[in-house]
Amino acid sequence: MVYELGTVGMVCPFPLIEAQKKMETLDIGDALKIDFDCTQATEALPNWAAENNYNVTEFEQLDDASWTITIEKV
Repeated sequence: MVYELGTVGMVCPFPLIEAQKKMETLDIGDALKIDFDCTQATEALPNWAAENNYNVTEFEQLDDASWTITIEKV
């Protein structure tokens, strides 16, 4: 199942903090789609995923200042 977490408008590090909290509630095999507009999160979110052995299944820039990333819990 894919869950969505909208963090557009949140300043860093809150997109990462909210993602960490939400990921703790997910089951293995679930994914979290995070929409964000915090530039620092473009590095923080993929780095956090890698450190926790999560799979990044999508990472896309939506426009000049917003992105989406989908992270699968494994």
